[in-house]
Amino acid sequence: MIVIDYFVAPQSPWTYLGHERIVSLAARHGARLNCKPADFGKIFSVSGGLPLGKRAPQRQAYRLKELARWREATGLPLNIHPKFFPVAGDDAARLIIAARQRHGDAVALTLAGKVLKAVWADELDISDRTQLVQLAKASGAADLQAQDCDQAAAQAEYEANTQSAIDLQAFGAPWYQIGDEGFWGQDRLDFVARKLASLSGQA
Repeated sequence: MIVIDYFVAPQSPWTYLGHERIVSLAARHGARLNCKPADFGKIFSVSGGLPLGKRAPQRQAYRLKELARWREATGLPLNIHPKFFPVAGDDAARLIIAARQRHGDAVALTLAGKVLKAVWADELDISDRTQLVQLAKASGAADLQAQDCDQAAAQAEYEANTQSAIDLQAFGAPWYQIGDEGFWGQDRLDFVARKLASLSGQA
């Protein structure tokens, strides 16, 4: 089976813009989409990236233009200046991991999608654990509770995912890894589609 390691930042607009498309692509090609929330703050620190607030003004301005372009291109609802952003994504990442550990990839991917939409379309605070639990319940993980954000097993997987991304020389979210080939960003999904087609014999 084709495996796509999908490195996710729960607060990333680019991950949000590509989420439903990578889920659809994986299903179309019979690939397993392995949801891997990772700490991109740590990844930035070893790969030369800068958090948004430390980027040059022209880069920040261009980012807003690109978000507007991709909102129009995808037709997805997206607030360019969401109410709760910047926002810490660690609790959300660990809860997505806990959902995967307890319920599998499909539920984790559903929760990831709802978390991303919460930030960029629904004006919700994903650093609020009560809100996260509600999103988990709506994703088929009604057993998850606020304390699951503190699970040692979830934290260990979060750290492992982060180190795996660093080892693969990933540097931004979303990152799609297929075998020894990595693809950065939802704007590379056409290349991901070509790769999947070649591997699945659908080229």
